[in-house]
Amino acid sequence: MVFLHSDWNPGLGDRSDMTDLDRVLKRAIDAGAAAGVVASASSREGITYLGAAGKRRIDEDAPMTTDSIFRIFSMTKAIAGVAAATLVERGQLNLDAPVADILPEFADLQVLEGFEGDTPILRAPRRQVTVRQLATHTSGLVYELWNADIQKYLAVTGRPGFLSGTRIGISYPLVFDPGERWDYGVGIDWLGLVIEKISGKRLDIFCRDEIFVPLGMSDTGFECPPNKRGRLAGVHARQENGALVPITLDPPSSPEVYGAGYGLYSTARDYMTFLLMLLNEGRYNGAQILKPATVNYILQNHIDDLEVVNLVSVNTAVTCDAEFFPGMSKKQSLVTMINMEPARGMRAAGSHCWAGALNTYFWFDPLNGIAGVVLMQSIPFCDPLCTDVLVDFEKAVYARMMAAA
Repeated sequence: MVFLHSDWNPGLGDRSDMTDLDRVLKRAIDAGAAAGVVASASSREGITYLGAAGKRRIDEDAPMTTDSIFRIFSMTKAIAGVAAATLVERGQLNLDAPVADILPEFADLQVLEGFEGDTPILRAPRRQVTVRQLATHTSGLVYELWNADIQKYLAVTGRPGFLSGTRIGISYPLVFDPGERWDYGVGIDWLGLVIEKISGKRLDIFCRDEIFVPLGMSDTGFECPPNKRGRLAGVHARQENGALVPITLDPPSSPEVYGAGYGLYSTARDYMTFLLMLLNEGRYNGAQILKPATVNYILQNHIDDLEVVNLVSVNTAVTCDAEFFPGMSKKQSLVTMINMEPARGMRAAGSHCWAGALNTYFWFDPLNGIAGVVLMQSIPFCDPLCTDVLVDFEKAVYARMMAAA
């Protein structure tokens, strides 16, 4: 049995308009893409669709519901970028300041050039990393999931990885000099420490006070408390035969360092509220989080002539190769990736997106005033069955828009 539940805004179309979106979710479950899925779409005015299908865990009977809670992993990064932007707007944070001027321990990070046997070859970087480079993945810090040298470095040094929730767990060496290229890594976790140092608040408290409470995002936070864990979706791993099996994979609880790049729990409704704030120039639910000029600034291209590139997996159990819209020019804002060309039947040029490691996805399209969220909970990341759900849902959302025009 496929459980299916959805809500819709009758002012934006009758029930027949919504069944196409419901069918996308049902097909996803029938195809074995996920145990369960929640998806939402919005116009600039508010949520137009919120639906769920399948089950929270493949081995239990509880249905997936629209208020289910998800580990959103790297969808956290956009929220951290907005948190940093509040400090920029207030004149408290300079994006071009060297990180080491704010966090002196950052000066200890060196560039990894290779190995002599199992001994890392390290040197000083040719220039200092700036706060902007942390936010735009141009600092030289990368994840071990897509870089064999960092994977080896952690193995031969015995250091923990970023999911340890420790300072040493994000103290990777750089793999290129700052500003040389775009590559994806733990820079946003360091940005979280910058936010803490400048604001004088822990990251979880700062985000709660400045973003979540004002916007009414009551199910979003860096911990999932006991009274909400009954709504928490289960995590699954794809096996070689295509089957999904339950696993445990949570951000660390009460860590030394909350992961600004990966640590949040949220719901589709809450995250859509955050996207609606960005679509509405910093204001939603009666709260002005950022000024319109600040939103416009942070959503611009901040990597000049550099390009967002394909991430080639070195740990295929956890992630597939990852690239949105291969062959298309893509840039990086302070909070998102930007597609510089239109995607046929989907988002316009200048749209923004990102994703989380357990196959959670979002996009928002300022030109058309549309946003979407698709949430699942499984590895590997960018599983083709899961990305097909994203594409099918997005195409259905834009087909509805065109039909209503």
